[in-house]
Amino acid sequence: MLTAQGSLPPSLVAPSAHLDTVRELIRQGRVTDALAELTDARALARSVEERAGLTAAMIDCRLARGDLAEAMALAAELSPYLDLPGLPGAVVHHVKGELASALGDPDLAVEHFTAAGELTDDSAEHLELVPWRSGAVLALVRAGHRRAATDLADAHLAAAVASGSSYAVALALRTMGTAHPGGERLAILRRARGALAGLDAARLAAQIDTDLAGLLILEHAATATAEALLLLRAAEEYATGEQLRPLQGRVRRLLDRAGEVPKRPHSEALASLTASERRVARLAAQGLTNRQIAEELVVTVKAVEWHLSHVYRKLGISSRTHLASTLGAPVQAARDAALTGLTV
Repeated sequence: MLTAQGSLPPSLVAPSAHLDTVRELIRQGRVTDALAELTDARALARSVEERAGLTAAMIDCRLARGDLAEAMALAAELSPYLDLPGLPGAVVHHVKGELASALGDPDLAVEHFTAAGELTDDSAEHLELVPWRSGAVLALVRAGHRRAATDLADAHLAAAVASGSSYAVALALRTMGTAHPGGERLAILRRARGALAGLDAARLAAQIDTDLAGLLILEHAATATAEALLLLRAAEEYATGEQLRPLQGRVRRLLDRAGEVPKRPHSEALASLTASERRVARLAAQGLTNRQIAEELVVTVKAVEWHLSHVYRKLGISSRTHLASTLGAPVQAARDAALTGLTV
């Protein structure tokens, strides 16, 4: 039976169609929509390969949102699928590599990315679904192996150009912008932005724009800073709308560096604070020192510092400087309210 739009109802769509849909949504940067699709799709998986692909996609979305605990729990489900041949096995190894990178283990990440590379070819489909060289380059940079990272980044770009995929080329150029030192990076990232022209790839575009803005801010020129702010505000709107906290945090740190106040985060970000974190954040926004907060709440100063570090990460700010405005309560108003016994 067809819907009014002429398509099959979601309950009758083949699971393989679900996997294709999820992958396209992720490629477009529509993480929220992909997560909604994955909720039903994983329950409908009819094969080991499809189950592995959908679970890997779920982990990818969770990592994009900074939900490490959820990603780690899901990763345990992938262990039986590490020996899958071809593209399904490559997808599993690739997402394992991404998780290892997020957890700060670049050596393990490189192992998984290399294993993924051994199971794929350089076709456009494989380069877009399993950009293993890109992940390996970032891991090598973090491990201090800059030369190896640069060589692999160059190989990644050559493969992407040969594949004919503009998306793969843009990602490869972004990877080169990370690996190559010096003044080349600005030109490389501008090429990456050009490669994405006309493509529906909001997440990759926001990542490239954030990278480019960071370099522009370093130029300390008025025109460069103005361009950087335009890029950052666009990336901030996208990252906040999709609740991509790691990207949102990078954008906010750069805005802070440029002397700009980040926009107030969505209610979802504020709701992610625990009750203890909210109490500490409110007192910090009122101008109390860490020691004063500790005395007020009858906790240790270390506990206050720990809670504040989590608050900064969740709200995507780098320090208490913008805490009050981010929470929606100007510091002076909060102080006045505290002195008069009013609640804020």
